[in-house]
Amino acid sequence: MSLPDIAPELAAGMPGLRGRMLAHQPLADLTWFRVGGPAQVLFTPADEEDLAYFLARLPGEVPVTVIGLGSNLIVRDGGVPGVVIRLGRGFNAIAVDEGYRLRVGTAVPDVKAARAAADAGIDGLAFYRGIPGGIGGALRMNAGAHGGETKDVLVEARAVDRAGNVRVLGNADFGYSYRHSDAPADLVFTQALFQGRPGEPAAILAEMERITAAREASQPIREKTGGSTFKNPPGHKAWQLIDAAGCRGLMRGAAQMSPMHCNFMINTGGATAADIEALGEDVRARVKAHSGVGLEWEIKRIGIPAD
Repeated sequence: MSLPDIAPELAAGMPGLRGRMLAHQPLADLTWFRVGGPAQVLFTPADEEDLAYFLARLPGEVPVTVIGLGSNLIVRDGGVPGVVIRLGRGFNAIAVDEGYRLRVGTAVPDVKAARAAADAGIDGLAFYRGIPGGIGGALRMNAGAHGGETKDVLVEARAVDRAGNVRVLGNADFGYSYRHSDAPADLVFTQALFQGRPGEPAAILAEMERITAAREASQPIREKTGGSTFKNPPGHKAWQLIDAAGCRGLMRGAAQMSPMHCNFMINTGGATAADIEALGEDVRARVKAHSGVGLEWEIKRIGIPAD
C-alpha cells in the first residue's frame, strides 16, 4: 500500500513553520535494526515553539508517532501512516542547575547526559551510560539499568500536547512502574530536569567505565540490535526463560536471537522488520509453551506491515 503525499496540504496550513517536513522519508537508517518502511511525513521541528505551532495546526485526524534515536524500535516494512516526529538539534541542550540538578533536552543521548552529569560532579545519573537511547525515550518508558531508573532521578519534564499547549509534568504525574509510564500518549516531551547528588567526577567516570565494560562483555552492542527485546516478568529474568526454551541463536530469515545475550535480537544482514517481529513472536510462543510465562515486548513496534 502506497501512502498518499499529504505534506503539501499540511504545509499550506502552516505558513510560519520553521522545521523540516519531508514526504515518504525512509526510516530504516534512523533505527538500530536498519529495517522498515518510510514515514508518510517526517517532521523535525526547529524548537519547542515550532513543535507547538505544528501540533496546534495539524488536522486532528492525522496520526502522530514520535521516535527518538531508534535504539529499541521496529518500524514495520509498510511504513508509518501520518506524521512521524523526530526531535533534533533544537532539543539537545544540556544545562547545570543549582542544587546538583541537570536540565536536558529530550534529543540528548542517555550516555551524553550521564557524561555531562559526571563532568559537573553530579552523582546518581551514571546508570544512563548503560542505556542505548535518548532522554525522550527514557521518560516515556522509565528506562533503567545497573540499579538506577528514570523514576529515581526525574524532577519534572516539559512536553507539548496535541493541541500545541506546553505542559509541565512532575515525577508523580508519570505513574511510573517497571519500564512503563502512564503519561498521556499524545505528549511530545521536550526537556527533562534531573536531581542528582554531590559526587567526585573521577569516581563517577570510573563507575561509567565499569558499566561500559560490563555491557561490552555481555551484550552484542556492535550488532544491528534493538537492545533488550522483552521485559523481565515478575520473579524471572527474560533471558533465562528464553535460554531454557531453547531459543538462544534461534533464527527467522536473517533475524537471530543473539548467541551472546539471548534477550537481544540482531539483524545478521538483510533481515526485514517482518523477520524480526516474527522471530520475537516465535520466542514468546516457545517460552509460553515451555514455562507458562508470557513475555511482554520491551521494544516498541510501529507502522503497518508490507502488502
